[in-house]
Amino acid sequence: MKAMILAAGLGTRLRPLTDTIPKPLLPVGGTPLILWNLLLLRAGGICDVIINLHYLGHLIEEAIGDGSRWDMQVRYSHEPTLLGTGGGLKAAEWFFENQPFVVINGDTLIGLDVKALREFHRAHGGVATLVLRDDPQAAQWGAVESDARNRILRINGRGMSQADSTGPLVERMFAGVHILHPSVMQDAPPDTPFSIIDSYTNELARGSRMFGFVHSGYWSDIGTVERYAHAQADAEEGLISLFSRREC
Repeated sequence: MKAMILAAGLGTRLRPLTDTIPKPLLPVGGTPLILWNLLLLRAGGICDVIINLHYLGHLIEEAIGDGSRWDMQVRYSHEPTLLGTGGGLKAAEWFFENQPFVVINGDTLIGLDVKALREFHRAHGGVATLVLRDDPQAAQWGAVESDARNRILRINGRGMSQADSTGPLVERMFAGVHILHPSVMQDAPPDTPFSIIDSYTNELARGSRMFGFVHSGYWSDIGTVERYAHAQADAEEGLISLFSRREC
């Protein structure tokens, strides 16, 4: 299985830290955030990765190179114009060779068992699996509603109708990691900005099966200066550590 790290964002909420450094290169515990994610993927047996680039993308490419230092193969998808989470995936569709792939947001720091996620996706056979987590503010992040079997019915209130619910639903938040089949983007035009969440809700409305993989371990969204400082403190306290196992 291959993977993509979304790293094209402007990082405006982290300014002035991102005035000269792209967000994925901000150090957490002395290691660039994007390298945390690369090593996470490698520990999960994924060594063929593509990274999309826009703002100060050349610095990311210079820092990571071809990935050989970490026994990985890294390629890049350059976006002269930002394409959003869906458009960025669509632009790199050639890379996935019509097979399911893992996506991780470039500003997500997570202690995730990627192997377990991959096994869950294979076992459930949906068009997508989203990593979800319990959070009292799930509605503010964008609630993902799933049933007792972890089948997702709605995202942000869109998707399957209330009548399709067979029991009580649980609201969780999307943790920024997912597996999807490229067919999810079949209706999306190329070179057009869009959110992958729109593609997901379209699939749900058509009755496609999507599932949530519930993660209860460490997670942080490094989207603001305050959350970045918090993640730095977490790394210093050992609440999260680099994945060092080599699976490739």
